[in-house]
Amino acid sequence: MEELYNAIETKIAESGFPRKVSGEDVYNDICDQIDGKENGTYILLSKFDDDLVFEYHITVMDSEFNLGILKMKCPEGEYETDFDK
Repeated sequence: MEELYNAIETKIAESGFPRKVSGEDVYNDICDQIDGKENGTYILLSKFDDDLVFEYHITVMDSEFNLGILKMKCPEGEYETDFDK
């Protein structure tokens, strides 16, 4: 799982996002948000801090999910990374 967490952190950093983010926290947040969701495509919002909002573009499948786009919105600006690239 560490590889996955590191990959999430790397993709976020490559977007130019200026803050440190835990890949494990992002992964766990996604899992919590999709728990019980039917198969389909969703846009989910998560407020990490008072001034930080993550917008996940996720496809939920039977036993897995695909995070396509992650947008991070904070006072420093808006950042986006495409996990499908």
